[in-house]
Amino acid sequence: QVQLVESGGGLVQPGESVRLSCAVSGFTSGYDVIGWFRQAPGKEREGVSCISRQDGTKYYADSVKGRSAISRDNYVYTVFLQINSLKPEDTGTYFCATMRRGITYASGLCAKMSSFTYWGQGTQVTVSS
Repeated sequence: QVQLVESGGGLVQPGESVRLSCAVSGFTSGYDVIGWFRQAPGKEREGVSCISRQDGTKYYADSVKGRSAISRDNYVYTVFLQINSLKPEDTGTYFCATMRRGITYASGLCAKMSSFTYWGQGTQVTVSS
């Protein structure tokens, strides 16, 4: 069993930044890719970014590419997602999740919810003036 806990959300103004954290614990052996998804009210959950614990290979969705950065701290197995120049359309609940066990990295899987096994409860980000 793997547990994921997100934190760092809140109310931010357009143009500001947010840094989200995902703390991963439990039996994490083999769960080497962490992804971030977001879901706005009334919309489908969207894959935003993911990272390999092994070599740090990263994926970004077009919606955040160029203004976001994903990173990890392998010592405590925490993954961070920073999004800059926030827009109202970035509003949503942000979830982190572990990719299926045994996959070290595959960019084509990062945007697919079916690729992921364990999920956190989410943290709300609201971008509004």
